[in-house]
Amino acid sequence: MAETSEITGTGEPGSQPRKSSWRYIGPGIVVAATGVGAGDLVATLIAGSKFGYTLMWAAVIGCLVKISLAEAVGRWHLATGRTLFEGWRTLGGWTTVYFAVYVVIWGFVYGATAMSSSALPIVALFPDGPGLKTWAIITGLIGLVFVWFNQYAVFEKAMTVLIGVMFVVVVYVAIRVAPDVGASFAGLLPVLPDGSLVYTLGLIGGVGGTITMAAYGYWVNAKGWSGTSWMRVMRIDNRVAYITTGIFVVAMLIVGAELLHSSQIALTKGDQGLIDLGEILEDRFGAGTAKLFLVGFFAASFSSLIGVWHGVSLMFADFVERIRAARGGDGAEKASVDTVRRQERSVPFRAYLLWLTFPPMTLLWLDEPFGLVIGYGVLGAFFMPFLALTLLWLLNSSRTPREWRNGWLSNGMLGAAGLLFVVLCVKQVIDLPW
Repeated sequence: MAETSEITGTGEPGSQPRKSSWRYIGPGIVVAATGVGAGDLVATLIAGSKFGYTLMWAAVIGCLVKISLAEAVGRWHLATGRTLFEGWRTLGGWTTVYFAVYVVIWGFVYGATAMSSSALPIVALFPDGPGLKTWAIITGLIGLVFVWFNQYAVFEKAMTVLIGVMFVVVVYVAIRVAPDVGASFAGLLPVLPDGSLVYTLGLIGGVGGTITMAAYGYWVNAKGWSGTSWMRVMRIDNRVAYITTGIFVVAMLIVGAELLHSSQIALTKGDQGLIDLGEILEDRFGAGTAKLFLVGFFAASFSSLIGVWHGVSLMFADFVERIRAARGGDGAEKASVDTVRRQERSVPFRAYLLWLTFPPMTLLWLDEPFGLVIGYGVLGAFFMPFLALTLLWLLNSSRTPREWRNGWLSNGMLGAAGLLFVVLCVKQVIDLPW
């Protein structure tokens, strides 16, 4: 990577970009591709099918919320030279307990979900081939092998290809259904139709919002960015990524509004809804468009799978390393590209990779136990408010150099995001099958 050394505002050697900032874009694309999975696409489709273009404004606000959250994560890593987990530890032992329980239970359930989601479009494309469980296991193993033997640079290239496929397919389908441009612009006016509150909150807070947003800072370090001289590059990278996410959401709303809302067609909830959409597209536009959409469906699902396999495993490796350093009385190593490269080959990284892959395969044959569903739901619902509110705490305290602390805009966006995620958290917990 072409870079030069400089002395940062903290008085330590850092690096700065030499070429155009646009040439360095990457980690944001990775976090966006990972965060937008098949479930997000279905939720957006259903919102479009129920309310047409009316909630377009919510998609735009959701994009701005994600930009502010990811920017805060990246700013913490670059301004302090510390990982997000290090920051959480300074807030008290409760953060360590929560993360430890969350990452174990969440990983177990998510592993099965990601493998099944990636397998669904393959089964639809090759109905005479192996069944869903077989393809789910194959996709999980491919994800394991790919992340195990490749470091960030190769991983980023693969994610860029997958998000490129997603982008082309989703935008193509949106154009194919002939959007009503006038209604689209009218949808930018904030309106709440009867019964739309839940869908509005979901569009703003749910699409693209997962634990992988916290992994953004680790991918920033993996890219080789360190020190505040990379702040401008990080912000451009982040905005490009979540504007791309916004385009996905708008495109899926258009498909839902034009293809489903006008015909009063209901989709199955969950990933199966995208299979339903594939069948509707085949009836309307032919087998070629339907198959192309299924390829995009696979790209969305598999990018989320390998994104979690890499990003959350990296977070887990850092979690274990920081706990060991604290117990041994050693000083914490500064976050850097060398740290990430070592962690990508570490035992904790690979142990969590195995945890994401093999134990969840048992859930492909079994219904998820009641207690596991409740634990997964509660811990998962709490994560986004946990992320937003702890970032507010960290970035308004002396833990962050003064010049990089939150301004009024960042505080306003993170505060609004925190409130939104708390509301979504309460709703998700109430909706669990108690």
